[in-house]
Amino acid sequence: MLKIYHNPRCRKSREGLAILEASGKDFDIVKYLDNPLSTDELSEIIKLLGIAPEQLVRKNETIWKENYKGKELSDSEIIQAMVEHPKLIERPIVIHNKKAVIGRPPEDINRIL
Repeated sequence: MLKIYHNPRCRKSREGLAILEASGKDFDIVKYLDNPLSTDELSEIIKLLGIAPEQLVRKNETIWKENYKGKELSDSEIIQAMVEHPKLIERPIVIHNKKAVIGRPPEDINRIL
């Protein structure tokens, strides 16, 4: 199933959503700020993306700068930070057929459609 992890307040996330709507495919929208991800769910997304957890972090967020920047953190600690503070998760993330992509730029979503 096609799925987008979406933040309606984010312009890039809205652009990603528009790409999915234009594709004509059915998809689910996960508003991850309203329904935070579990550690297992986030770990699985990171695995599908094929990246290190730190690559999914929005490092310009105040939460990151004030609480985590410059610290030696394990992958599990970084994942836990994103679970506790979903705003730290880069967006949008689109998953389709066991593949995932971060929609930055939003056109990257077309790679898995």
